[in-house]
Amino acid sequence: MTASRKDIFVTQPALPPLEEFLPYLQDIWERKWLTNNGHYHQELENRLASFLGVKHVSLFCNGMIALQIGLQALRVTGEVITTPFSFVATTHAIHWNGCTPVFCDIDPNTYNLDAEMVESLITPRTTAILPVHVYGHPCDVHRLQKIADTYGVRLFYDAAHAFGVKLGDTSVLNFGDLSMLSFHATKVFNTFEGGALITNDAKLKSRIDYLKNFGFADEVTVVAPGSNGKMNEFQAALGVLQLKYHESNIARRGALADCYDAALAGVDGLRLPPRPAGVEMNYSYYPVMVEGAGRRDHVYSSLKASQILSRRYFYPLISDFPAYRHLSSAEPGRLPMAKKVAEEVLCLPIYPDLPLATAAHIAGMVKASLVG
Repeated sequence: MTASRKDIFVTQPALPPLEEFLPYLQDIWERKWLTNNGHYHQELENRLASFLGVKHVSLFCNGMIALQIGLQALRVTGEVITTPFSFVATTHAIHWNGCTPVFCDIDPNTYNLDAEMVESLITPRTTAILPVHVYGHPCDVHRLQKIADTYGVRLFYDAAHAFGVKLGDTSVLNFGDLSMLSFHATKVFNTFEGGALITNDAKLKSRIDYLKNFGFADEVTVVAPGSNGKMNEFQAALGVLQLKYHESNIARRGALADCYDAALAGVDGLRLPPRPAGVEMNYSYYPVMVEGAGRRDHVYSSLKASQILSRRYFYPLISDFPAYRHLSSAEPGRLPMAKKVAEEVLCLPIYPDLPLATAAHIAGMVKASLVG
């Protein structure tokens, strides 16, 4: 389908004023240091560590490569327990590292991995758990850590949706061995494209930095078969500037979520996103659950007919794709909650430039399509 200028997408990149970015470009032109741990790369790593309240940040060209390198850095092999309810990159990274994804069902209230079920899937071949903080809602980090410690497996969070999210006054990125962030254009914090790995272990940070730069430890020493995952200076410079606007962008997202909450409260057959107590959210998505066979797709089609492009994130399940449905853990009967949520979920448009009146209009259309 050809996009129209009148289309309202599920999200839209938040960008700073162009005139504020031009001096950064001028500086890059003058330095002629475009990549390989340049000035802005170093500055953004330091600023993000401080802003997010974490010890070490390693920047990447995108989140997918960060996931792949993270698994390599943790020396993960064998089986990796993960969720079928995510963007497909989560499982692709496991596959590209020569490991076997083992799908676990999800909690019907949080849409994250069912922590109690994770333990039942651990075998002698399990070396890691790769959960996702879906929609930025934190996983059961304490229960998952206890399981990881008990069985001696790695805990690596796909935190692509969770930039800036806190549990109490602690960043959700401080849990587990590693966390991956995505800075894709659709995320609450973007660097055009990009990503990062977060760790509190200095030695692990050093290994990650080797692996993302072909394995070079110095000019003449390659310590591992690495890759090329470095973030360039243009991406990093944008990230430095984006931090200036992040808090106001999140406040705007919160206002839009409040607008949807107020307009859609009490609608029969519609469940609104959870607002977990003690969590500082980033409102990266606004997912509603439309109950009843075929009703979600009816709402989706009704909105689309009016040029409102909501998304069924995440449908179908990763386990339903031809690339993975041969796995025994992908059998639909083993994933009943994930299957149910995937068939009901609909993410409504939410981004800083979306007018509140437009959000209210979208909510009205959702209600009208359900009543009709």
